[in-house]
Amino acid sequence: MKKQKFKLSLKPFIISAIILLAISFLIGYSWKISINSRIFSVRQVIVRNSDSSFDFLKGRNIFAIDLDKESRQAVYACPDCKKIRFTRVMPNLIIVDILKRKPLALVKFYKDFGLDEDGVLFKPEFTGSETGLPVIYGLETKIFAPKAGTRYKRRELDVAIEIIKEFKASKNLRDFSLKRINVASLEEANFFMLLPRQPADFTKKIPQVEWAGFEVRTGAGNIKQKILILGGVVTQARREWQNIKYIDLRFNEPVIKLNNDVK
Repeated sequence: MKKQKFKLSLKPFIISAIILLAISFLIGYSWKISINSRIFSVRQVIVRNSDSSFDFLKGRNIFAIDLDKESRQAVYACPDCKKIRFTRVMPNLIIVDILKRKPLALVKFYKDFGLDEDGVLFKPEFTGSETGLPVIYGLETKIFAPKAGTRYKRRELDVAIEIIKEFKASKNLRDFSLKRINVASLEEANFFMLLPRQPADFTKKIPQVEWAGFEVRTGAGNIKQKILILGGVVTQARREWQNIKYIDLRFNEPVIKLNNDVK
């Protein structure tokens, strides 16, 4: 039997190659025209959710700007910014969306730092009682020379954040407020909670405390379970709120210490 010979035609491949080269040429030529055209020079930069200025982008070709690089540099220069996104709007507009960090608490160092839910420290817009946020104490000897925009992996910070989140999530504690948290010692971690505001009663002769509260001792473990227990305890001890000195949740059974208890 004679072997059949197959002739492979090169014509389709040559045509395909010519077409690909033509397309590549057109793309390259169009790109060159675009990056050199004044039509695509940035004329306006709109910044949303900030008064920051990015006017240095004006006059640059919109295609020549590396948006990812600009975003990284902008976040690095703005420690209180969680995310910055640059968007091209043809033919000559750049929109900058800035998402700032939301403070979950303040951390007491030589000055107050904001702390977000990711554990990143940053400079807050307001400090002290102006924010109404809980203040975390006890980290002065744990974190030296804190730097804004940095996330510090410290167990003390994790415990403080967990306390805040679980406290806010508790339905039984929704009328209470966190005043301060102390994590200088994890074994003795505690926080001070404020009682719900009560209307003034001028019929009583005894001076009233406008906004009193008491200490809660949790330690560092099983925070979620302990806050759940706390919610039940304060509900049952409603009549004793004003007289509670502290509640200790570090043992198998919660311990309530009243101000008039004999030692």
